[in-house]
Amino acid sequence: MAHSIAESEMILNDRGAIYHLNLRPEELASTVITVGDPDRVPEVSKHFDKIEYRSSHREFITHTGTIGNDRISVVSTGIGPDNIDIVMNELDALVNIDFRTRIPRDRLTALRIIRMGTCGGLQPEIPTDGLVASSHGLGIDNLLHYYRFEQSAEEKALLAAFSDHTGLSENNIVPYLAPADDQLLRAFVSAGYFHGITVTCPGFYAPQGRMLRTPIAFPGLPDKMTSFKANGLRITNFEMETSAIYGLGKLLGHRCLSINTVVANRTTHQFSPDNKKAIEKMIVRSLEVLTTR
Repeated sequence: MAHSIAESEMILNDRGAIYHLNLRPEELASTVITVGDPDRVPEVSKHFDKIEYRSSHREFITHTGTIGNDRISVVSTGIGPDNIDIVMNELDALVNIDFRTRIPRDRLTALRIIRMGTCGGLQPEIPTDGLVASSHGLGIDNLLHYYRFEQSAEEKALLAAFSDHTGLSENNIVPYLAPADDQLLRAFVSAGYFHGITVTCPGFYAPQGRMLRTPIAFPGLPDKMTSFKANGLRITNFEMETSAIYGLGKLLGHRCLSINTVVANRTTHQFSPDNKKAIEKMIVRSLEVLTTR
């Protein structure tokens, strides 16, 4: 029999909402769009027909509303896998733990979680402002190592090839891999989005091969990622959240997809001339795919 979760482990505030997101179960939709930037939340929700609920706590902003008959929440996560750890666990708690008894529910709910973010492109034919749907999240952060996360033999072989190709194994960096939801991925690929492996980095500078004043361990890392191929897969882009969403989504039973607009192409050294326009295009096109039956 499941045991009640202690108050110190699942923290609720004085209005009975989950602590960081400041949400109660009825305030969350079954389709959740995540964005890194809190200012991007209203840029998504302005396309809703109606906004029924707004919440704000630290960097976590939520708007829940409807487009036609589709109820959608958009939630800001902030930057990095550590914030994704908070968001994914609290989203899951909202639908799969009874807040009154603090006991996990017998019948579990699978959320549809779609990240709309920005990224660095790693293939020359994917232009700035291009839209990429991640077939897999390959994490070079360490978040999933704190969970019991199993890899298949095929995934282990791909990760070993990636570590050898990039040289990350020399510094004992152990990557992990998790797939997108197949149905969501097919819908966006059919809509013309580029697709491939997205690498998730634990930082913006050295982990992505950028050097300002401090010498870095892997100066050629972006080029190594660009040239990596295995089992018909290639790395299309990198950013800082996708693998954590996919890994925790797999463990928790949610359907996840990461969509990114390329604001910088690291192979051609180009930056988007109008990334706000590009992000708006991503939002509009992606909402159309999500709400079209």
